Amino acid sequence: MHVVALSGSLRSGSSNARLLRAAAKMAADWARFSIVDRQLGELPHFSPDSDLEGSVAPPAVAALRGLLASADAVLICCPEYAHGVPGSFKNALDWIVSSGELTDKRVALITASAGGAEQARAALVPTLKIMGANLVFDCSLVLAPRSLTEDGTISDPRTVEVVGAALAALARREA
Repeated sequence: MHVVALSGSLRSGSSNARLLRAAAKMAADWARFSIVDRQLGELPHFSPDSDLEGSVAPPAVAALRGLLASADAVLICCPEYAHGVPGSFKNALDWIVSSGELTDKRVALITASAGGAEQARAALVPTLKIMGANLVFDCSLVLAPRSLTEDGTISDPRTVEVVGAALAALARREA
């Protein structure tokens, strides 16, 4: 199974990106992960005028769309900034609204920040649903940076439980 893992943070050393690397390590026996984190910063600002029918997508946008189209499932881990979704992540979603790469795609969402990320989750769930994503898991998580190591180890039992549940939801096949 090919899982595209999107980090909503552009920060070097992001806890969200480390959480995705930990998820890839946990699922290594049954899934191949493609992790997208700081690359989202390469996307140009979205403008509907740049995405008209028949237009050619900028290279970074075309690469993201192609990667998502190749995925069997998508795992999103996004922090909360100023009680909302980071602008760069919302920009990435805006680029894929009209092209439909998330339509009927199995998506698991974890919003995670040191103080919790319920506001980001509350904003992302309806956005993903309107994009046609098959949202199979969503959770807001208080994430202490010290609960993740650089090598992809999670030391917090609650975080291990949440990531495991998200992976299990992605692995289930439709009946």
